[in-house]
Amino acid sequence: MADKNEAAASVASDNTVDEVVERLLDKADASGAALLGEGGLLTENTKAVLERALEAEMSEHLGYERGDSGGHGSGNSRNGTSPKTVLTDAGAVTLAVPRDRNGNFEPRLVPKNARRLAGFNDRILSLYARGMSVRDIRSHLAQIYGIEVSPDLISKVTDAVIDELVTWQNRPLDAGGLPLIVATQQ
Repeated sequence: MADKNEAAASVASDNTVDEVVERLLDKADASGAALLGEGGLLTENTKAVLERALEAEMSEHLGYERGDSGGHGSGNSRNGTSPKTVLTDAGAVTLAVPRDRNGNFEPRLVPKNARRLAGFNDRILSLYARGMSVRDIRSHLAQIYGIEVSPDLISKVTDAVIDELVTWQNRPLDAGGLPLIVATQQ
């Protein structure tokens, strides 16, 4: 019985997500909004989701929800926000990152000093692995995401995993050009 309930909940969740996506796309079509870039649909939704998640992290850190009277006199409380621009798969997003009075809040989702979120480095690496030059990668990122990145950043990202890239590029292929699967004994 539990499996049927879980399956029904999953289908309902999928339908809800589909409905939300349809409404967002209809809104974008009606307003003529772009999907990516400043003010773009995906960029704004990415911003909203990340900020809500950061607020949830802050509530977990403090031990009480925003506006909860149980937080009064707790020794630490919310202390506004700081702006932070991060590069995401949807482009550059400026977030309002919450702060606490004691200054010891360390967000896990968008760590301090991080400027790129998961997936961005992977995109640079995949472009590099396909043989694109640093100049081509910069141009591609500017065209697709509307962001300017330095050649130094691209070099740092690729240098960090150059050994893995060389191994991948030199992997053995079967006669049809497909990678061989090598079994290893454990």
